[in-house]
Amino acid sequence: MSIIYVLIPIAILFVLIAIGIFFWAVKTEQFEDLEKQGHSILFDNDKEQHKKANERD
Repeated sequence: MSIIYVLIPIAILFVLIAIGIFFWAVKTEQFEDLEKQGHSILFDNDKEQHKKANERD
């Protein structure tokens, strides 16, 4: 039963750290453009290939 006195403060500490990290991410605008990385993965190589093809011509 005495272990509960250790686990509750540790759990509260983890929650406070998670909340702090979340607010840091919002403050530094980590969630502003969620689709940019997905589009860059899909279309980044196409742009490079078109540039190389245009340079050859």
